[in-house]
Formats: sequence, structure tokens, C-alpha cells
Amino acid sequence: MRETSVLFVCLGNICRSPLAEGIFIAQVKRLGFESRFHVDSCGTGGWHAGEPPHAGSIAIARKRGIDLSKQRSRKLVQDDFSAADWIIAMDASNESDLRDAAPKGFPPTRIARLLDFASDTPRQDVPDPYYEGGFDRVFDLIETGCSGLLEHLIDESEASA
Repeated sequence: MRETSVLFVCLGNICRSPLAEGIFIAQVKRLGFESRFHVDSCGTGGWHAGEPPHAGSIAIARKRGIDLSKQRSRKLVQDDFSAADWIIAMDASNESDLRDAAPKGFPPTRIARLLDFASDTPRQDVPDPYYEGGFDRVFDLIETGCSGLLEHLIDESEASA
């Protein structure tokens, strides 16, 4: 079975997208599907390139049993569009930036917002805790979105098999 590549994207790749990467990997591991997914994260901006995730993201992830300590921030590059099957934005601004950066002819259906996959929340955007705090709430939203995304990708994979 072909590996599905998922890229999570936020603004600086230090708060939300590292959490999404860590949460999604933990969910995939719980199901024993490590060989079915390649998971990464990046930011639309490069201000924090090379830095570890924000201390608030590391702390809430650790509290919930997920280790983000090996992650390092990086900026989105054009090769990401050819490497990823799914590019998952944390909010409308990130999604817009991704669509603007996508190469001509890039399938628009390969870019989505994480909370598009969360059936039990009226929110469309994951708030940025860098500015607003609330890492617990952000973790919960991302966890819900990742669960829905994983379910969608498994269903999609089984339908095409």
C-alpha cells in the first residue's frame, strides 16, 4: 500500500502545526499504521526556522503523552507541493497563503483546513496560541481535527484499494 504524505501548516511552525504533527503521528501509531503515513509540518513564514516548538506546545503535548522535542521549525518550500498528498492548514489565512504559493495546476482539493475534518466543532480555524494562549483548547481542537482527518484518509485509502 502506498504511503500517504500529510503536511500540517501554520504561520511560524512553532505552535499549531508541530502539535498537529505530533498528535497525528501518535494517532497513527495507536492504530499501528506507521508505514501508511509520512507526516511533517512547516510554516508559511520562516521567522522561526531551526527553532524547537513553542514552550507552550511542548508542555501541553508532554502533559498529554506526546514528545515534540525533536521537531524543528521550517518554512514551506515549493517541493512540499509535490511531496505532500495532503496539505493541511490551521486557519483561513494559512490556507489562503498556501493556495497563493501553490504551483500552477496544483489540485486545489489537496489543500484543506484541519477543522474541515472535525465534525463536533463549529470552529473553522484553530486559534494561534502564540498570540492568544489557550494551549489546552488548541490541543483539543487539533486532536479532534486530526482524528477526523485520519478517519477520512483511512476511508479514502480503503475505498481506492
